[in-house]
This record gives sequence, C-alpha cells and structure tokens, in this order.
Amino acid sequence: MADIDHSSDNASADSTEKSCQTSDVEFSEAEEILIAMVYNLVGERWSLIAGRIPGRTAEEIEKYWTSRYSTSQ
Repeated sequence: MADIDHSSDNASADSTEKSCQTSDVEFSEAEEILIAMVYNLVGERWSLIAGRIPGRTAEEIEKYWTSRYSTSQ
C-alpha cells in the first residue's frame, strides 16, 4: 500500500515539475509584444532584449520565451 501512495506522490512531483518549467513571472501584453518584436530583430540575445524592458532579466526573458514558444512540445 505504501508503494501505491509513493507512486501518487511521484505523479504530484511530476505535475509540480512541469508547472515549474513554465514561466513563473507574469508579462504584460505590451512586454510580450516587445519581446517578440526585438526577438525578431536580434534573435536569442536575451540580454539585449532584457535591456529594452526595465526590471526584467535576461533569464526571465529566456524562460518566458522558451516556455511560450518552444518547438519541442
């Protein structure tokens, strides 16, 4: 019986892990549009993109982009 409970714990952990892969930070519509526009100009140069959006880091921008537009799904 403990094995059954353990397997359900793994399912919960998997769900949590998948939700952590998506962007935790909320972006406004204007920020999303700006990210897409600058990405089209400079590509995956996250620090350049983040430099155009006050208060955002390159890591936040990259995490947002890959969670939203990843082609590996």
